Amino acid sequence: MELSPRQRSAVFAFVVIVLAVLGYYLVVPAMTHAHRSARAPASSAATAGATAPGSAPAPTVTTSAAGAGGVNIYAWLPFTQQDLAAAASVAVRFGVDYNTFTYTESAADYVGAMRGLITGQFATTLRAAYQTPGVANLRTSQKQVSTGTAVINSLRAFGPSSVTFIVTAGQRLATANGTSSGSTQYAVTVTGSGTSWQVSDIELESAGNA
Repeated sequence: MELSPRQRSAVFAFVVIVLAVLGYYLVVPAMTHAHRSARAPASSAATAGATAPGSAPAPTVTTSAAGAGGVNIYAWLPFTQQDLAAAASVAVRFGVDYNTFTYTESAADYVGAMRGLITGQFATTLRAAYQTPGVANLRTSQKQVSTGTAVINSLRAFGPSSVTFIVTAGQRLATANGTSSGSTQYAVTVTGSGTSWQVSDIELESAGNA
């Protein structure tokens, strides 16, 4: 039966609430560490980051589709439990790569490490950000080497072919002046279907709340 716009909005709101409450059970947060053995990792795209695709295991979904009090929430979603896990895995792997880099690598190398995880258009955006003069000069002068980690906190939004996760991207940054650690929350959007997903956008988590 075709739902009215108001009904679809109500269903969406309910699903988001259910997913927030059952977040851990629906998408088990996948914490990964830098997996580049051939090189050291680095900071955000504005300060830069990347690791080899495929290093982070797919998040394990441990609950049944009818986990919310017997309600099958996947009947309301445009993807299956396996689809969601696949999309989450891509978001986590990208989160690690985003904050993994070294001052000795080029923008092409940084973005190339994410090949298969990101769309072509997004790759162009990241490449330009990585080689922004001020950012690139600081990275080189400080001899920055960054290692990224990532974990999914929640599901912010979804559509027929896209899912936006809130991801906490951690970073251990080593420079000529010492080492520091920190983390930032991002809204990471992946597009695709089934088990085929790619990251198409990233923005600060707070930007989506403005």
